[in-house]
Amino acid sequence: MREAGLWHAATAVLVRSSDGRSVYVHRRTDTKEIYGGLHDCWAGGVVAADESPAEAAARELGEELGIHGTPRFLFRTVHQRGTVRFHAFCYEIAWDGPIVHQPDEVAAGWWTGLDELRHRLDDPEWPFVPDGRQFIEEWFATHGS
Repeated sequence: MREAGLWHAATAVLVRSSDGRSVYVHRRTDTKEIYGGLHDCWAGGVVAADESPAEAAARELGEELGIHGTPRFLFRTVHQRGTVRFHAFCYEIAWDGPIVHQPDEVAAGWWTGLDELRHRLDDPEWPFVPDGRQFIEEWFATHGS
């Protein structure tokens, strides 16, 4: 799909602390098919043919971070970079419980304050996934406090 440049739907879920001051940032495993070893603050993936974006968001959140809940829809956007082209359905969830990484996808993770995240994103050399960077910049512009 990505190799052929096919348009598809994907989800992205921003995990925020219940006080809204921090987001969960993680480093992808080096073996990920795309953007291996880079940082991200969204959990998500491709929407399957038999599921809605909301169902995919909840499924991916559970698979990647062990969080089980109902994310709240934020916005829809389009990401296009080379042959990676998709319609993104972005969500968020407030969470203070345990986080359990899927070992094949997440190498490490930690809570990061919003100001620190903004500062890190100002560095174009920080190894952050391009779609995640786009989405969090859109989030800061419209929802971030």
